[in-house]
Amino acid sequence: MAKQNTSDRTILVVDDEPVNIQLLRRKLEWEGHKVLSASSGPEGLEIAKSDLPDLILLDIMMPGMDGFEVCQILRDNDRTKSIPVIFVTAQNSKEGKLEGLQAGAVDYITKPIDLDETAARVRAQLNYLAINEENVELTKRLGESRRAASIGALTQGIAHSLNNLLGVVMGYLELAKANHSDPEKVMRNITRVESVGNRIVSIIKQLSTVAFTTRLSLHVMPIEKLIENSVDRAKEAKETEIAVSVNNTLEGTAIRTNIEAFEEALSKLIINAWESYHTLDVAERPITLSVKMSEDETSIEFEVVDQGNGIDPEVEDNMFEPFVSTKNTVGVGMGLTIARHAIRTLGGEITISENPDGGVIARFTHPIDNDETE
Repeated sequence: MAKQNTSDRTILVVDDEPVNIQLLRRKLEWEGHKVLSASSGPEGLEIAKSDLPDLILLDIMMPGMDGFEVCQILRDNDRTKSIPVIFVTAQNSKEGKLEGLQAGAVDYITKPIDLDETAARVRAQLNYLAINEENVELTKRLGESRRAASIGALTQGIAHSLNNLLGVVMGYLELAKANHSDPEKVMRNITRVESVGNRIVSIIKQLSTVAFTTRLSLHVMPIEKLIENSVDRAKEAKETEIAVSVNNTLEGTAIRTNIEAFEEALSKLIINAWESYHTLDVAERPITLSVKMSEDETSIEFEVVDQGNGIDPEVEDNMFEPFVSTKNTVGVGMGLTIARHAIRTLGGEITISENPDGGVIARFTHPIDNDETE
């Protein structure tokens, strides 16, 4: 991508000497820039806030409000804090220059003004500005590309899974028609169709979770109730008993959260822990869930620990991508994708690491003071 043009920029000149403004205006306009001017600090601040120039040439020695004060006010304002400021002053001492740079200026020009030097310094700062804008744009495009790639992978995985499931449905329906005279076989095939239909509904429900926006409806709920509901969700999803040993050091604490998103995320982590075991014996599938305050006391940490088969090296680097799974059944592999999406939407983060005692540790955080609103 080509760099932003450094000409045709808007430059604000703030100086109480009209002759200095006139000289700078002619030089900068000849360079191709639009020039705004102000003869005092307050006037310069008003123009800066309303017009948002690309660069400000600011005289230090002005009556009333000097350049240092103007620069400080510019830096304290969200709208103007990123506008580069070049100080213009008669002071030529090292201490004066350091004071100007410490006040937030990006460069320093001394009087009497050398117009060619001034133009060169302005070009240099506009080049830095263009490079920064280009980096911001590239970062934005990179983020968009990653989101597009993620959506593409998700869409492809969903289409593949739903096609497979629909193929299974059609197969069972054909068997039911072929055995229409045998009620027992018909009912068996209809039951299988119902089971596959429930799996399709599960995928659609997961999609609604992925569609969570960045602003959610929040409600206060005790942590122990959120944990209880999350475990129940996991049991319902797997249609089996799942034993979770809970160590909640914040008993009686309630948090403000989106209940659906939180419980969906935690239940996915519990299911992931349960599925890490190959044994069918519930007693041989230990899962522990710990809850504690973070060290900085700004968030609550939830930790789901299993002693299963650990992280498969084949998926270690992309385990959060949609439909990445070591299981060979149809319609799986979105669990961690859903969990991370929900947790990040709530203002937290999720990490997955090896358990030194074998298995996996899934950690996620949830802010104590969640300021999101509907």
